[in-house]
Amino acid sequence: MTEKKVAVCTGSGRPGGLGEAILRRLGEEGYRLVVTDVDGSGTNHLAKPDEMEAVTERLRSGGAEVFSHACDVRSAESVKHLFNAAMEYFGRVDVLINNAGIGFVMKDTREVSPDEWNLVIDVTLSGVFHCTQAAAAHMEAAGRGGRIINIASQAAKSGFPHMAPYCAAKHGVIGLTRTAAIDYGAAGITVNAVCPNHVTTGLGSAQNAYFSAFKGLTESAYLEEMAARIPLQRIGQAADTAAMCAFLASDDASFITGEAINVSGGEEVH
Repeated sequence: MTEKKVAVCTGSGRPGGLGEAILRRLGEEGYRLVVTDVDGSGTNHLAKPDEMEAVTERLRSGGAEVFSHACDVRSAESVKHLFNAAMEYFGRVDVLINNAGIGFVMKDTREVSPDEWNLVIDVTLSGVFHCTQAAAAHMEAAGRGGRIINIASQAAKSGFPHMAPYCAAKHGVIGLTRTAAIDYGAAGITVNAVCPNHVTTGLGSAQNAYFSAFKGLTESAYLEEMAARIPLQRIGQAADTAAMCAFLASDDASFITGEAINVSGGEEVH
């Protein structure tokens, strides 16, 4: 009997978040799952331990074998502990989805503080680097290849007002994706980025509130305006991104690497 593969998704500790949707889809595809997020006790916008446990239980109730472990992706040591724990629990790591990111710093570039800049870059870009290094080391040692999937964004290809740290970090994720694909290719490890446009998760809701006020619109009018400019005439859903992740993790995507693939209903085309 073939041993089931294992998928780790960072930033997956918020119920209803993109990370949970990605893991749910991979669970349906037969993967064993690792839920991980920072311990955001007492901090706004970050996952709380009970939230991560709720995601774990929801995935488990769907029939998946699930392990959870708190990790701060800003810390190479914390990331190392995460993958060592996953290896101890499951014995292998086959897929990494770098989903952790900070998108709640929304303000004019003139007003962004050094601490805010560093927080966004450290989580959204440096975290991808730390996790890629750690996961790929285990994949190379096992000799089975692997899949690294970075959740970038439409903001990795286009600028947006009041999102300088986020856009800079996500643009950097694509650069890292392209170089890591070259460096790890001979080991059979593919590295790709997925670039969704707006998805109304918990983070997306905060962005809806901010940008609708910024534009002087109600949230419903803001969302209607957004849908109208998308050729497919609807706003993206978490399941859309999850489906692309499932494809990139599959054997069907074994010859795709170094790509930054739009999942935007046609809004982003380059």
